[in-house]
Amino acid sequence: MWFVCNMNTAVAYGIGVTESPSTLTRLVTWPDRHRAQFDAILALVVTAFSLLAVVSNAASLPADAKSTFTDYVIPIAATLVICVPLAFRRSHPTLASALTYSGALAHMLAGVPLVFTADLAVPMALFAVTAYGTKRAYTIAAIGAGAGSVMVAVLFAGTAGYSAALAVFVAIFVGLIFAAVFAFALVRRSRLAEISQLAARAKTLEQERDAQAVQAASNERTRIAREMHDIIAHSLTVLIAQADGGRYAAAADPQAAVRSLETIGEVGRAALADVRRLLGVLRDGTPDESAAPGSFAAPDATMAGGLGVAPTSPQPGVEGLTELIEQMRTARLRVSYAVTGRARRLPPGIGLMAYRICQESLTNVLKHAGPDPAVSVLVAWGASSITIEVSDDGRGASAPSDGVGHGVIGMRERAAMIGANLQAGPKPGGGYRVRCVIPVPTERSQPQSEEIPSL
Repeated sequence: MWFVCNMNTAVAYGIGVTESPSTLTRLVTWPDRHRAQFDAILALVVTAFSLLAVVSNAASLPADAKSTFTDYVIPIAATLVICVPLAFRRSHPTLASALTYSGALAHMLAGVPLVFTADLAVPMALFAVTAYGTKRAYTIAAIGAGAGSVMVAVLFAGTAGYSAALAVFVAIFVGLIFAAVFAFALVRRSRLAEISQLAARAKTLEQERDAQAVQAASNERTRIAREMHDIIAHSLTVLIAQADGGRYAAAADPQAAVRSLETIGEVGRAALADVRRLLGVLRDGTPDESAAPGSFAAPDATMAGGLGVAPTSPQPGVEGLTELIEQMRTARLRVSYAVTGRARRLPPGIGLMAYRICQESLTNVLKHAGPDPAVSVLVAWGASSITIEVSDDGRGASAPSDGVGHGVIGMRERAAMIGANLQAGPKPGGGYRVRCVIPVPTERSQPQSEEIPSL
């Protein structure tokens, strides 16, 4: 009984059954998988058997002892009222038990103490309302079952041929049946509640897992978009500046045009290598301990169209700012670079964030500050932080925006990822300033420090 109840419940809620069920398992669990059909069949069988029993019992009585009303009408009507509600004992347990109890009470009040076998449906109704009904409903049903046991005993005691001892025995026997049914129903109810909680928890965990997967995919798309923006937008800005500058300088200074073309080639190759590395991330996704958090290494492979994926190289950090400044100077941007404090090596993720923020700030100067702006880059090392400040005297604060840029948004996202404080906006008196304070490991925790020269 316990095994059947648990197996039925597990299948009904889809829990604990991972393998293809056997024929026996399917047969055992069929009632819970097809509740309406099973209960209808059960009600039909019990009703038919009870009606047959009523007719057979009445036919076996002597002709002079028969009573159409007490032997046919009352038992048949009571059988229908008691047994038919079994068809919806689980879908509407309170209504079913109320009808069943009413039928049993009616035939007892009519002077018929027992209708065999219809009265066997009364314990079934008690089980149903206790297992599937409300607490109030099964409490009333249990009290009614106890009262019914006493009432049956009283009716037997008042019937000729039955002694008081037999009436007491009947009351105790019927009461024990109801008590056993009620106890099994409580166990069933507790098990159903436990399985329902497990099902709800499993559904919640599944929803959380799906939400985490969606969030992880969104975070990864954002990270890739940020990397693509930092690589491509910066490189294209430098390329456009060099191309425009070389075109205007070609007539007066051919060597300037040559230098611009050389810079275009270098920046283009560097951008291509970065894009190949990023494509390698998307194709393979192998973690690289030397890369920034959330980044991956790209193995050697051949891309579509014959483009090879560049081998993994360390991501740029604060030490790469010198090369970045030189690159911006070749784009005819007047940049001054200063470092204060004691420089030291940073974790790859923090170093990459600092580099990207400075890179994006300089790119924005090149795009929006107007002709010949003066730019200053300050890297200030503190005991537990590093401050990156990029300011210019151009017209970036008043320059019109096309509304499609994501540079400042990307910088804010990067800063938020490492708990940094980023401020970006116009300076008093003109120009634009980006200032980012990044928390870093304290100087004592560093194995060694290294000097980064100012330019």
